[in-house]
Amino acid sequence: MSKQCCVVIGASHAGVSLALQLRKEGWEGDIQLIGAESELPYHRPPLSKDLLSGEKNMEAIRLRPHKVFDDNAIELVLGVTALDVDPDAQTVQLSNGKRVEYSKLVFCTGANVNKLPMGQGLERLFYIRTAADVKQLQAVLTTAKSAAVIGGGYIGLEAAAVLRKLGLQVTVLEMADRVLARVTSRVMSEYMTSLHMMHGVEIRTRAHVTSLQEIVDENGNKGVSIGCNDGRELQVDLVVVGVGVTPSTALAEAAGLEVSNGIVVDSSGKTSRDNIYAAGDCCSHPSQLYDRMMRLESVQNANDQARVVAANICGKPTEYKAVPWFWSDQYDAKLQMVGISEGYDKVVVRGDASNHEDGFALFYYKDGVVIAADCVKRPKEFMASKQLVMNRSAIGPEKLQDESVEPSNWLQSA
Repeated sequence: MSKQCCVVIGASHAGVSLALQLRKEGWEGDIQLIGAESELPYHRPPLSKDLLSGEKNMEAIRLRPHKVFDDNAIELVLGVTALDVDPDAQTVQLSNGKRVEYSKLVFCTGANVNKLPMGQGLERLFYIRTAADVKQLQAVLTTAKSAAVIGGGYIGLEAAAVLRKLGLQVTVLEMADRVLARVTSRVMSEYMTSLHMMHGVEIRTRAHVTSLQEIVDENGNKGVSIGCNDGRELQVDLVVVGVGVTPSTALAEAAGLEVSNGIVVDSSGKTSRDNIYAAGDCCSHPSQLYDRMMRLESVQNANDQARVVAANICGKPTEYKAVPWFWSDQYDAKLQMVGISEGYDKVVVRGDASNHEDGFALFYYKDGVVIAADCVKRPKEFMASKQLVMNRSAIGPEKLQDESVEPSNWLQSA
């Protein structure tokens, strides 16, 4: 290979951030950014919110204009998938028939939506992962009057909020005993349930879907009949499924890379094979903050990891140490989350969790240390919480609960 080339597989947040950051770090070789979609790279969070609602179009959610890629000499290879990676020969076989050589390779392959073991081929059954998925869903929204959302996680609830705002009757079906059970406390679950019910959404928990069948009314309009474990049947015009994602690791695994709940990387983003890195939703990385391997699904993590990998590829040793944070917009409520609350042994509430006007904040403790926070309409608490979690603060609960104390003062007393 006469000239160095970094091949990036995956053209979403991590891939685009990585390619641009490589130039900022001084990479002078070629950069090829390979994306399976034909679309110019775009933001994914708006898919289930602004794009679905029609408040934004595709041009409004582009990650960067085409000119930025041209100006940084980044070759976009779109509408093409990577079929095979040979770490020994340092080559990637592409679906367009080309085999490209690399000196550095980065997996930014993201995650794939989990699909139900039933309902294949139903015209009115939708998953939201790509812009094409949203376009197909929008095509039927103009005539639909009712919808079911299977899955009470963030994606499902965001979709439910948009569908309700568009005037549909919406029912959420969640198999756990509460929404968001996997990622937050019962306090937050109850708040989100109340929020959706206030807007007319019906939420059914402990609802195990057992069947999905196509139905056709007397006018020839198609819909879906949903059977549940309790014997109840629900008939709707369309169904949106949001039951989580699985990291896209098949290509890496076939290439002999270590895989365990994602492509395993070290603190620099390097995989088990020389000259190969990974960043974003697809990888499992060591967290110094929580002292364990972790895989995160967030834009922040994708961008932060991409910057770390770019620096290391360019010979500037850097470790990933960022505090995880996430957000979700539903109706007029902005939920901002810091850290991972898994394993908490105490929850402290600041404000009134039943107040839909002023918001509130939840702080999660483990062994007397703040490990995470959930903030609804509380941006000051959110910003201060980042430092509390990063510093592994053992600040007393009474200080967090006292609304007369400004969040900025927590950092002085923590």
